[in-house]
This record gives sequence, structure tokens and C-alpha cells, in this order.
Amino acid sequence: MKENAVAQGEIETFWEDSAWKNRREGTNGAFGAGYSIKDEAIVAGREAVQSVTVEHVIKNQDGTISEKNSYGHDPRNIPG
Repeated sequence: MKENAVAQGEIETFWEDSAWKNRREGTNGAFGAGYSIKDEAIVAGREAVQSVTVEHVIKNQDGTISEKNSYGHDPRNIPG
């Protein structure tokens, strides 16, 4: 998988049009509000992820992935 790719159904926190936003992979539009602070967008994205048990992909302003969290639904079987 390419670094900027997001797997099917994941929630992505990303920078677009001078705001931090969240969207579900496979959709064109962001859900919720745009945020001026990245941490606020991360909290909103985390809440969405926890309700549907998919991964949360957090990106930097340049589009590279800074973090991935699964919140109890780890797609890989790796101990630790």
C-alpha cells in the first residue's frame, strides 16, 4: 500500500482548504466541521472510528501519514 493511500472504510484526518477535516475513505466530502486546530479534528475522527471499529489515519499538512490507530480493532495479528 502506498504511504498516502487509505484502506477501505478507514477514517482519515487531513488538511484541506486551510482547515483540518475528517472523511471516510471512499467518500468525496468531509464529515463534521472543519477545524483550525489539528488536535480538535483528531478527537472528532477518533470518536467516529471508535463507533465503527476501523483504523484512524492521521495525516500531516503535506499528506504524509503521521499516525495510524486502530482502537481495539487491529487489522494485523502482531503481538505487542
